[in-house]
Amino acid sequence: MKSISIIIVNWNSGYQLLECITSIGLARQIDFVLSEVVIVDNNSSDNSIAHVKAMTDLPFQLKIISNFDNKGFGAACNQGAAAASGDYLLFLNPDTRLFEDSLSIPLAFMQRPENIDVGIVGIQLIDENNHVARSCARFPNLMMYFVQSLGMNRLQGLRQLSVHMIEWSHDTTKQVDHVIGAFFLMQRSLFKSLGCFDERFFVYLEDLDLSLRAHQGGWRSIYLAEAQAFHAEGGTSRQVKARRLFYSLRSRILFVFKHFNPFSATLVLLTALLIEPFSRSVLAISRGSWVSLKETWAAYGMLLRWLPDWVLKGVTR
Repeated sequence: MKSISIIIVNWNSGYQLLECITSIGLARQIDFVLSEVVIVDNNSSDNSIAHVKAMTDLPFQLKIISNFDNKGFGAACNQGAAAASGDYLLFLNPDTRLFEDSLSIPLAFMQRPENIDVGIVGIQLIDENNHVARSCARFPNLMMYFVQSLGMNRLQGLRQLSVHMIEWSHDTTKQVDHVIGAFFLMQRSLFKSLGCFDERFFVYLEDLDLSLRAHQGGWRSIYLAEAQAFHAEGGTSRQVKARRLFYSLRSRILFVFKHFNPFSATLVLLTALLIEPFSRSVLAISRGSWVSLKETWAAYGMLLRWLPDWVLKGVTR
């Protein structure tokens, strides 16, 4: 019988982590064994880990790895995977809650003989308003990033040029380029063969990078609409919006210099630096959101302080 290990990276998740762990215990185990749940805590300053440690009679083994600093999402996932023993790994956000069949349906799907080339599976995610979240993405190209920098990716006629598949209702099972890392299920052997997450991505796009590398190796990613889980979009990153934008921009730059040709990557960098801060500012002003305007320029300040050191170290390293 196949086994699964669930890996959760925690950073100040509060009671969300407790609710997530509780929901895992309620999910049905059909034709698989839950080996363990591994929580990697990135130096949280709240009581989230204390709440979990106080839980008793859990129907699975719980492992907690405590970091003395915030190592980032990808690095912490790699730590959790190294401590896991299951045939399958589920990277699960602490702001999710599983339902009864959230595990059994995708695991049964992956074990069908006709799905031997399926490397990664995600499921339908339901938000706080009981809406199906737009959780899948395309592999980005130069035009997509240019449209995004202009802030035009949500216009009706340009939705097909958005990285995120916002034009699709996510109501059917479909092969996609990428499923969101909030519920990211894959074979442990594949994860190891791909070299795990690239730890240069502190947070954001480390999952997209892994999906692209899996795709290049001939593996498919499937969005499975027959199974659902709850996901509070934004999660703990809501607490640090300026830093969240900085990490998003930084990861974009790292991604394009890893996967695009030098000319295209440089164009993405220039549009991110010379166009996007102003398009974001115009949008914030049009909404009357002076907080968003302040956060935008705070994020770009962090980015400009990071860039020289990155260039000196070598952009492809």
